[in-house]
Amino acid sequence: MNEVSTPPSSRRLPRWLAVVAVLVAMAVTAWFGYRHSQARLLQADQTRLTTLNQLAALEQSVEALRRDQRANARSIQDAAATNRVLRDEVLGLGQRNALLEENLARFLADSAQNGVQAARREEAELLLSQAQQRMLYAGDLEAARHLYGLAAGVLEQLDSPDYLNLRQALLQERAAIDALGPGIRAQAAQQLTQWVDALDTLPEQSPPAADTAAPWWQQLLSPLVEIRPADATVLIARSERMDASDALQIELSLARAALERGDSQAWTQALQRVDTWLQRLWPDSPARQALRDQLQQLQAIDLRPTLPELGSTLQQLRSLRAAKESP
Repeated sequence: MNEVSTPPSSRRLPRWLAVVAVLVAMAVTAWFGYRHSQARLLQADQTRLTTLNQLAALEQSVEALRRDQRANARSIQDAAATNRVLRDEVLGLGQRNALLEENLARFLADSAQNGVQAARREEAELLLSQAQQRMLYAGDLEAARHLYGLAAGVLEQLDSPDYLNLRQALLQERAAIDALGPGIRAQAAQQLTQWVDALDTLPEQSPPAADTAAPWWQQLLSPLVEIRPADATVLIARSERMDASDALQIELSLARAALERGDSQAWTQALQRVDTWLQRLWPDSPARQALRDQLQQLQAIDLRPTLPELGSTLQQLRSLRAAKESP
């Protein structure tokens, strides 16, 4: 008997089906792999874009600090120019003293009494002028008080009734200067030093929030993990905090320089930038808020307060001299 043979097409059909299934599986695997790689590339692009934005912001901050440093350098140059002017004025005062000595000799030759009074009047005017310059340009209250005391001693030696109002004006002017105490700049410098020392007492982390209705898993992990609220404005990375601390020290140096030269505008601007770095370095807390309040009080200080009495005695003395010298 002849055996029934299986057609070749019937044996090949399962093989083709297996090949097609393998190809379909490979295509699906390739599609999913492609989607995964695209997602990773998109995430990498977003991360790179975020990094570039942060780098650009940091470069802007550094450029702002450089501009402030250049402005401070220009201010220091202006202060140096002012000092040179003051030195020239001191030389001029020395020359004026020499002229006073010549006038004294001439006055003594003409009339002893009139010459002595004129010399004392000139001496008082010189002392009052120097005291006013020490107040306006250098803010040196101690030297101004000493010069005013010398001028008061000179005026006491003038027994003419015409100088009675002048001595009264000098007493009012000295009382106004004595009311300033050690001086606005000295007080501001001391307060700023105390404020800087208080920075060491600030907590570097926010206090834990009291929540009696915490979830069971948080209560279970509380002995192991301490959960604190995060402040997005506070720098966390060590490198960022180091750069921010350096920037804070630079701004404090700029504030001290502005205080030395009596620049109220630069003083206020530097303290405003210090407040910005304070909020970036330490999280919100009652201690930080107290320091911010103190910083606002320092910003409101006028480094060159206006005294209505300042220069009144010198003005009256010059008016009196002009009246005596007029024919």
